[in-house]
Amino acid sequence: MDQRSDSENLSPFISDLVLVNGKVVPLTFTRDGKLLWNHNDRRCLNVEKEALGFTFEGSRIRVNVVVEKRDRILCFANMGGIGRQSFVFEPLSEESLTLWSQKLRDYIDSLGRPKRLLIFVNPFGGKKCATKIFVEDVRPCLEDADIQFTVIETKHQLHAKEVVKTLDLSKYDGIVCVSGDGILVEVINGLLEREDWSDAIKMPIGMVPAGTGNGMVKSLLDSAGEICSPSNAILAVIRGHTRSLDVATISQGKTRFFSVLMLAWGLIADIDIESEKYRWMGSARIDFYALQRITYLRHYNGRVSFVPAPGFEEYGEQTSYSGEPSCETSTSQQESLNIQQPGYLGSDVKLENMHWRTISGPFVSIWLHNVPWGSEDVLAAPNAMFSDGYLDLIIVKDIPKLSLLSLLSKMNDGSHVHCPHVMYLKVKAFVLEPGARIDDPMKEGIIDSDGELLARGNVTYKGNVKCYMAYDKLQITVDQGLATLFAPV
Repeated sequence: MDQRSDSENLSPFISDLVLVNGKVVPLTFTRDGKLLWNHNDRRCLNVEKEALGFTFEGSRIRVNVVVEKRDRILCFANMGGIGRQSFVFEPLSEESLTLWSQKLRDYIDSLGRPKRLLIFVNPFGGKKCATKIFVEDVRPCLEDADIQFTVIETKHQLHAKEVVKTLDLSKYDGIVCVSGDGILVEVINGLLEREDWSDAIKMPIGMVPAGTGNGMVKSLLDSAGEICSPSNAILAVIRGHTRSLDVATISQGKTRFFSVLMLAWGLIADIDIESEKYRWMGSARIDFYALQRITYLRHYNGRVSFVPAPGFEEYGEQTSYSGEPSCETSTSQQESLNIQQPGYLGSDVKLENMHWRTISGPFVSIWLHNVPWGSEDVLAAPNAMFSDGYLDLIIVKDIPKLSLLSLLSKMNDGSHVHCPHVMYLKVKAFVLEPGARIDDPMKEGIIDSDGELLARGNVTYKGNVKCYMAYDKLQITVDQGLATLFAPV
């Protein structure tokens, strides 16, 4: 047996004869984390990429692996492009077994993978398939990876937020949301409303697609060229790689809402929120209701002001910062908001010292995006980045209905932003002053953030969901890279 060590590198080098399927073969573990062996033909297994974990069964070592179908390294069952299988070998001596066991453990530990996870499963989101996805796709991979996990099924809106606000975070290495984007938003808001928010927000958060939109996990996986599937998503968590994520603070008076996906007013918000009555249709509800809204198209009065990113200063007209929004709320509304003084209060950037621009309505749609994908099939903001410190702003003013229909049909590949009726730019800060509908000044609109009903105006969408804010002036600032997500790369 040949053993070499590198004190400055936890990745060992071992070469030894072992038993594989009853046959003695040479097995090598290289410094760059590859297992190499010959069994009828030459095989190679990238431990960091393909190994979930190891099981030690008496004198044998089982390597639990996942392999992409195109790699053709092992035979496995189909998991949407990913297969789970195992490679078993038996060292020929007790000394060799001890050495292999230790070195494999050391290498996995050196990768910084999570060992304890809190998992939220939302059984009510999308097509109500989250529990099934957890049982069939998530749990088996976590068990193969020897990751301890605690599962909480959410019972009602804001349940995840309530749990996170009082959670002993020292017990976990990460939080995973088997859901749509809504539970992620609750977790982010819960972390930022804690007294120890500055440490809490560093907790890595993972996403497994099980909702209607799944825009965040689609953006994460697509950025690495991977298919948006539960198996790819949970692998990103297990491997432990992370990336920073910008967080937008939406403020109105003392009220704060922390957004990580998008804010919409006008057409997109109307479609997203008002289509809730067709939730039984799954994601098809969006297309179905979009046709209704185009047929009876609404235009809204209002004004937007923004601090453009470098290169976008030609949009709008020059203006000055008008001051932080303030809003009077009724006692019942204030109680429903359950405003907490502890926690993050938003960026302390001096907005009055920035160069502001403004655009007045009427508008068909105002859409701010933090990441590229709004859902699995809507590439809303193709130039958006996870932690560039800017939001992508998409503005649609006057547009013929046929052109609008064509525009919406191009959202699956992001080419809608090249439509002549679209203004597409990046902004550092943003102020929205929403107004009434042009066709009926007695009716106002909806403001939607991350799929949540942020505010609704007079004589508009009727629902029993309480709003976070009033239908009035609000302000958005961006904190670059404030949150952390598990990511494929």
